[in-house]
Amino acid sequence: MHKENSLEEYRPIVGDAVIEKIKKRAKKLKNKHIVCVSSTHTGGGVAEMLNAMIPILNDLGVPFGWRILHGTNNFFEITKSIHNAVQGEPFKFTDAKKQIYEETNERFAKFTHLNHDLVVVHDPQPLPMIAYYAKEQPWILRIHPDFSSPDKKTYNYLKKYINMYDQVIVSKKEFTKKGIKPPQSIIYPAIDPLSPKNMELTTKERTRELAKKGIRKDKLLITEVSRFDKWKGFPGLIRAFEIARKDIDARLVLCGSYASDDPEGVAMYQKIVDMVRRSKYKKDIQIVFGDKELFVNALQAESDIVVQNSAKEGFGLTVAEALYKKTPVVATRVGGIPLQVEHGKNGYLVRPNETKKLAKYLVKLGESEELRKKMGQNGKEHVVKNFLITRLMLDWMEIFVDYLVFPNNIGYLGNRLITKLTNGNGG
Repeated sequence: MHKENSLEEYRPIVGDAVIEKIKKRAKKLKNKHIVCVSSTHTGGGVAEMLNAMIPILNDLGVPFGWRILHGTNNFFEITKSIHNAVQGEPFKFTDAKKQIYEETNERFAKFTHLNHDLVVVHDPQPLPMIAYYAKEQPWILRIHPDFSSPDKKTYNYLKKYINMYDQVIVSKKEFTKKGIKPPQSIIYPAIDPLSPKNMELTTKERTRELAKKGIRKDKLLITEVSRFDKWKGFPGLIRAFEIARKDIDARLVLCGSYASDDPEGVAMYQKIVDMVRRSKYKKDIQIVFGDKELFVNALQAESDIVVQNSAKEGFGLTVAEALYKKTPVVATRVGGIPLQVEHGKNGYLVRPNETKKLAKYLVKLGESEELRKKMGQNGKEHVVKNFLITRLMLDWMEIFVDYLVFPNNIGYLGNRLITKLTNGNGG
């Protein structure tokens, strides 16, 4: 665990106006008890955002709790399939699987006392919890994955629970759904610039971190940082690298990790290992575990190009992480990535499976240090203006104030975009 940052430490990064705005909004929420429920406290953007945001809000006098759903391996295998189904993969959701899914949530509800003024539930894993409470406060559902074209049978089953909530929040306009009862809002995720994964490191510190994993900077360094997951596009990146490697002398680092609620990671890791073993350029491809935040920080900062080759993506905060470190990004035009990558300005966008085009952009960036430097500077400016945790706190507090300070206005809110891309830091 890393130290908790105070709000004041963000002042040099985002400016006085943003900090004062957060303090002013927090005063309206004094002694309003809020709680989040999610399925894991580590691994993935949800946990990282909550780890950054919740301590700061507590310091500001907003009592904010966090509960982690307890489940068996069978439960998390089912919820991983639900996660994939939400993103469009067919899933045979049998009665036996539904029983495990529902009973796990019911059991968790029995020993998780939510006597708070407002409850926020993250993603499908704890979604049914709401059915096992005598609801006495607003419940908000925050859905992070790409919900634009889900498996219909799975979605129709989940919809009965979704309709029990007072509000649904998604990461992008295209993820909103017609035919559900709760109003829907859009909040873009964000990164914490002071976390070990994003804090500024010296050149010496970065070199030392890379050395621990045996990564050398003797060639152009191309990297993807993702979970070992079928949607993250590691195999396609390997193929693109093999094409680009004919024109540029480069090294590819595939930096992966496992989330504690994802049982498919080991199988995906083995698939990647087998593919690299067969590659003509296997000596220039390294697979490493991103199990330490400082290492990921150093890798993103020292890389010449970062790739995010996802087929599906909720938002893809690894893109903002790389851009914040002035590293240009080549990524797929999915999920929230196009909000972060401005094509031709701080990186390039391709469609999933456009292997040759991906390779072309790797070569284009690889051949021009001047272009990489210019795009890297543009990338950092874009992230500072739009994708830092201070802006995320302001967005969430706007929702909390609506429900806890001005509840009579709720019926008139309707669907809305909370986050607004801006030239300022706070929105």
